[in-house]
Parts: sequence; C-alpha cells; structure tokens
Amino acid sequence: MIRNLSNLDSPAQGAFFAKQLEHVKAQTYDVDYPELKARKLIPVSGDAGPGATSITYRQYDQVGVMELIADYSNALKRVDILGSEFTSPVKSIGGAYGYSLQEIRSAQMANLNLDQRKANAARRAFEEAVERIAKTGNAETGLKGFLNHANVPRGDVAQGATGADATAKRLWANKTPAEIVKDISAGVASIISTTNEVEAGPFTLVIPTEQYALIASTKNSESSDVTILEFVLKSNPWIAEIVPWHALKGAGSGGTDRMLFYTRHPDKLTLEIPQDFEQLNVQEVGLEFQIPCHGRIGGVIWYRPYSARYVDGL
Repeated sequence: MIRNLSNLDSPAQGAFFAKQLEHVKAQTYDVDYPELKARKLIPVSGDAGPGATSITYRQYDQVGVMELIADYSNALKRVDILGSEFTSPVKSIGGAYGYSLQEIRSAQMANLNLDQRKANAARRAFEEAVERIAKTGNAETGLKGFLNHANVPRGDVAQGATGADATAKRLWANKTPAEIVKDISAGVASIISTTNEVEAGPFTLVIPTEQYALIASTKNSESSDVTILEFVLKSNPWIAEIVPWHALKGAGSGGTDRMLFYTRHPDKLTLEIPQDFEQLNVQEVGLEFQIPCHGRIGGVIWYRPYSARYVDGL
C-alpha cells in the first residue's frame, strides 16, 4: 500500500505515483550485476528468515576408540560424541531513494515514467554492501568474510628458481609453467592430506585476475598448444574450475596476492542473507517522497573451514 500522498494535488497524481512506483519496484528486481561475484561464488542461504538476530549452528564430533578385549572383560572403552555451538550475528543493510514533488508532477504532465535509475542505484548500493561484507566481513559487528576467515588454513607458495629475493621468487610472473602447476597441486594436496582425504573436492580455485590471465595465455610447454590453465584442469582430478576475481589481489598476508581453494557447496560454507533486498512503503519527507530499502545479512559462515585453504605470495 502506498501512503502519505497528501501533498499531491489530486487523486490522479496520487494514482499516477502509485502506479509508477509499482513499476519501478518491479523493474529493480530484474537488474543483473555480473561483475559482483560473491553471490555466484558462495552458496547463498536465507533459511534463518528476516526475524533472525543471529544464526547458530552446531558441529558434532566422535570421540573414543574400540580395542581388542579379553573374554569377560568389563574394562570397555567409552565411545561418545561431543558437540560445539557457533553463532554468527545478523545485521541490517539500509538506504533510501526518492522523488521530489515536482519530479512526480513533471513526469505525469509529460506522460513519462519516473526515472528508473534512482531505484537501480539503490539496488546497486545494496548489492555492493553485500559484496563488501561477503569478501572480508565486518570487524565492528563480528560478521565474517570469504577471503580472510581466521579458521581457514593459510600457507605460502614455494619459491621458484628466479627472482631478486624470496618475495620475487614466489611471484608467478617469475615462475616457469611447471612451478606454477606445482603451486596449484601443492595447495590441493595440502587440504587432502591435512583432512586425511575427508575433504577431497571437487575444488574451486579462485585467483586474482592478473594471474588468471597469465595461466590462460601461457603455454604449458614450448612443444604444446595447451595453456597452463587447460593443463591443470585436464590433469588435476580434484580441481573442477578456476575462476578469476580481482578481490584476491592484495588479499594475502602482508598485502600479497592470494589464491583460495574451496568446495563450493552449502555443506561447507554459506553467505547468509536472511532478508534480501526489499523496498518498503513510500514515506513523505517534506517535499520528497522517499522509498526506504532494507535487507539483512549474516556474513559468511564456514561450517568446515578445513575444506578450504588460502595460499599467498603468487
């Protein structure tokens, strides 16, 4: 329901604004933002619902072993389960856009639609806020991120044969194709080994755009037309895809570039959006009619952080 339209001269103007606003609201939901990647790379969950103020999940583990025993033994080893509880806060994202009284009258007089760009800008601002929080969380509120979670194991790429110092020797720009392939294989092997094959992919590898361009355009060997990218995807059975994302540039320790191995599955991690973008009823503020916009976000929850690994220095 549209309300607070008392400053409009006539019922016709009020009806015009109501109809136009319905059109604007419907259109904003059709806007795509392909360059914002958080929603594409992280499974999104809204299960908590808009009323949630926090999201709690439980993790259980088995403890104890069974051994060989003697007949009539009463010294039986105890087997049990232990549970841990984790909580993530949920916070609101808010903003507004509006139309002045004169804009509404002029649009009606010219028989034109209200400017859709204002609503688009509001939706874009919401999506950018989601993207920022999804990437690195928000320390002030305790929201966690995708690219810097404290519980995800971290390592550095190995030094290559060339480079002025240890830092330069790690850079892919100074490495041979074989050394780059070895870095990628080592990252996968680390997850599999650390978890005793509990986590074995298939993994998504996210790397900075510059490094992606390098492996996508560099031949794996002088005698082959296959690029490093193609070779890795064909030869490594645990890597399902390699994706470029500029957000990994400078995301590593000491401002180095970072790559991230992870399993893109909601059992491993989710981006919590209990309330997606919504537009509330119009509010009359002086000579402007504002449309408040709102959403709720719970950050990124890593249920199984050891299913992933950050590798820095490339």
